[in-house]
Amino acid sequence: MQFQLREYTIAMGRLDDFVAEWREHLLPLRLSMGFGVLGPWVDRETDRFVWLLGFDGDGRAADAAYYESPERKAFDPDPSRLIAESRVVWLEPA
Repeated sequence: MQFQLREYTIAMGRLDDFVAEWREHLLPLRLSMGFGVLGPWVDRETDRFVWLLGFDGDGRAADAAYYESPERKAFDPDPSRLIAESRVVWLEPA
């Protein structure tokens, strides 16, 4: 399984909005496309949102397919509009 760590700094005052949209839109689509999701966690002091996701197979290809899917492109509004800064790290077992 391949894993990805995702850390987002959310626009000030919009963390709860992002979490709600993530739960309503992003999470169900990721799960329906075969991803495993661990998290999310928030750090309210820094407006940070952190989560881990995994995919049993080629995670990079699955991630690209997720972003190219009609379902993902149809998000309106797109929750990513609330992300001020992001960091995505591909992880491997130690």
